[in-house]
Amino acid sequence: MAIDCMITRNNNMTSKEGQEYDNIKTNKSLSFDASLMKNESNIPSQFIWPDHEKPNCASVTRELQVPLIDLSGVLSNDPIEIKKATRLVNEACTKHGFFLVTNHGVDTNLIKKAHVYIDKFFELPLCEKQKAQRRVGEHCGYASSFIGRFSSKLPWKETLSFQYSDEEGSSHIVEQYFQRTLGEQFSHIGKIYQEYCNAMSTLSLGIMELLGLSLGVSKNHFKEFFQGNESIMRLNYYPTCQKPELTLGTGPHCDPTSLTILHQDSVGGLQVFVDNEWHSITPNFNAFVVNIGDTFMALSNGRYKSCLHRALVNNKVPRKSLTFFLCPKKDKVVTPPIELVDSNNPRIYPDFTWPTLLEFTQKQYRADMNTLQTFSNWLKKTHP
Repeated sequence: MAIDCMITRNNNMTSKEGQEYDNIKTNKSLSFDASLMKNESNIPSQFIWPDHEKPNCASVTRELQVPLIDLSGVLSNDPIEIKKATRLVNEACTKHGFFLVTNHGVDTNLIKKAHVYIDKFFELPLCEKQKAQRRVGEHCGYASSFIGRFSSKLPWKETLSFQYSDEEGSSHIVEQYFQRTLGEQFSHIGKIYQEYCNAMSTLSLGIMELLGLSLGVSKNHFKEFFQGNESIMRLNYYPTCQKPELTLGTGPHCDPTSLTILHQDSVGGLQVFVDNEWHSITPNFNAFVVNIGDTFMALSNGRYKSCLHRALVNNKVPRKSLTFFLCPKKDKVVTPPIELVDSNNPRIYPDFTWPTLLEFTQKQYRADMNTLQTFSNWLKKTHP
């Protein structure tokens, strides 16, 4: 879809910026160019959200009370710490599905490098980033505000998403992706994100042990289910916006995946909808934000919640985040363990595979707070 970006040419533009401007105005370029849009005071209508969804930047948002779970005792098999952690996880996931983990065993230098290379990638010229352009109907690649996929309520962001696999034969899948799409000179960046994804997969499986214990099933039940996971890694870049009260970096939604592990930079913006109001989660470099996704909500037979959340932008500094979406292997059937189904807790969702839900969100339905229920209803009609 062609978007009139309403950018005003000015004498301060470099020749390159002027060319980008001309391309947009003549519809040669249909992408959200952050280098130009960050200075634009006349926000295009496609990026302006409905009044009931716009952020209230003038009000102070309350902090969400999320437990900070110290994994050091869990990793060392301390029974007292494990019991404490499982209780905190259960309380958080029953209410809103968000918690923080610290002393997680992920190398601090690796996290810092992963953030540095977010800047390296998104500072590239638009034409370089577009070498990894995401195609309509696909979930991996470079996306600028999801232009081409949606025509309204566009998010004020750029993303780069790529696949990760925990399978033995896929130990270089991330590195190979960067080489294949962006060129050999990006192989060192691919190595960093390969290492980061490996660390996220290991951390995810450890968290799955906690989730299993907290739900009263085998410690290894969910861990084994996600071994060999075929997950998604996403780099998020939210440029500054001259009128942040009109738009959103990411609109209100629940993650359709199983588990999300997020690392924020020092710029706030993540908000979670709990008790009928938005709450913020303050960045903490030493902790990962973990939240339950729709697929795990189905695995838990609705015991644990996939909660509505969004991301705000601001007019001062860009915001960046690293997001790892844990997903099961394509052939795994999402069905709750027998311990979570009885006469008082009958099955809520039908069996499905992750690729079926993913395709539903990519081709038929824009992820929101009702994704899982809408998908379930669709599945019952189309696959009786």
